[in-house]
Amino acid sequence: MKIIPVILAGGAGTRLWPLSRRDHPKQFLPLINENTMLQDTILRLNGLDNLADPIIICNDDHRFLVAEQCQQIGMGNSTILLEPVGRNTAPAIAAAALQALAIEGLEFNSQNQLLLVLSADHVIQDIEAFHQAINIAVEQAERGKLVTFGIVPTEANIGYGYIQVKLENDECLVMNVNSFHEKPGLEIAEKYLEINSKLSIKNAPLEYFWNSGMFMFQATTFIDELSKYSPEIVTAVNDAVDHASQDLDFIRLDKQAFESSPGNSIDYALMEKSNNVVVVPLDACWSDIGSWTALYDIGKKDNDGNVVKGDVITQDTIHSYINASHHLVVTLGIKDLIIVDTPNATLIASKDKAHEVNKIVVKLQQAQNSKLITQPSRVNRPWGWYDSVESGEHFQVKKLHVNPGAKLSLQMHRKRAEHWIVIDGIATVTRGEERLILHRGESTYIPLGLTHGLENQTNQPLGIIEVQSGTYLGEDDIVRFEDIYGRINR
Repeated sequence: MKIIPVILAGGAGTRLWPLSRRDHPKQFLPLINENTMLQDTILRLNGLDNLADPIIICNDDHRFLVAEQCQQIGMGNSTILLEPVGRNTAPAIAAAALQALAIEGLEFNSQNQLLLVLSADHVIQDIEAFHQAINIAVEQAERGKLVTFGIVPTEANIGYGYIQVKLENDECLVMNVNSFHEKPGLEIAEKYLEINSKLSIKNAPLEYFWNSGMFMFQATTFIDELSKYSPEIVTAVNDAVDHASQDLDFIRLDKQAFESSPGNSIDYALMEKSNNVVVVPLDACWSDIGSWTALYDIGKKDNDGNVVKGDVITQDTIHSYINASHHLVVTLGIKDLIIVDTPNATLIASKDKAHEVNKIVVKLQQAQNSKLITQPSRVNRPWGWYDSVESGEHFQVKKLHVNPGAKLSLQMHRKRAEHWIVIDGIATVTRGEERLILHRGESTYIPLGLTHGLENQTNQPLGIIEVQSGTYLGEDDIVRFEDIYGRINR
């Protein structure tokens, strides 16, 4: 059987950069190395046998970002499913399973697809151990089992759910599930670790594992089991897949049908109810990056125990995480702090309180400056992206990044004029009946109502500063005449 990776990249989870308009959800950021977490999730599967192109599930806002990051690592054939609304993991995985069963023209029997469900915000450092666990899971999934990966706990962590297994024999490669436990309090988590410690002394299998949120099963097995325990999810999602529409390289699930599905996690909808679940233990230096503290824990530390990224100068600073993406950050006489500097906000928190950053997000949502978290300045488009630099009454300044070979639509604005200045690359500009070639430092003015277009015909990125002026500057003030991305009627 072929293994189809199903990557959950929905952005519904906690944002690590919640105080900045420039933030992306953590899975789209290069937080660990030069790759983003989404890219690492895909790349760490290299070397597995019978691997198919992934199915990636994300929301509409992140579709071009996902597509671009896949292209960067040579995964241009990925299937990208767009969730119209967030409905938790069970409907998302059901959509991927039904989509896998609907794929035509494959060289293998689509009725026997193996789905490897992964989150795009996990760190796994021991790739060999990860692959070994997957190969064990393949054998179980081929037998019709629902497999979940149980992480060998290293501490009494209260941020993870736990899986209790049945201690039936000395075989510890595969275990039957006793029960699932929600995120416990510290006292209970310590009790779990104490039980594990006593078993370890006896060289016996462990009883408690962290719930990783990673799974493997046949697509048909999953749908059959989910139909048994949560049939309303299967009915709604099947309708959403049947009535999905193709949009460029994306598949849009039908909004009305998908919205009608209950919003349940896969654990609640299926895994906690089925008697067909097994656990494959995984000891591979795994981490779910759910807070800045987690990044500190896995980061490379200097001689003072600091994890430093960006333009940072430290003096008498110990055991801190400092990430500077905008300004020079200088620290003096501090310890155990999280400092994250972004173009729009700076987070300073003690490490033991960093996991409560969402409380600040709630306050921002209630305040007048809630735009900091609801309106990201960097917006991805099929031709590249634009970044809002500054805005005020009757004006707005943007930086445009046009990918090599990309082209904006031939368009017109009714309520604004634009001034384009080339800062990098070579721009091919349509300005009414004119055709202009602009190099770095050159510019042109687009009056209100004039048909215009912008194209990058080179193999290098094109950078443009766009200054808009007018009575209305909304993105919906665009009349498109030609568009290679099929957006004429949007």
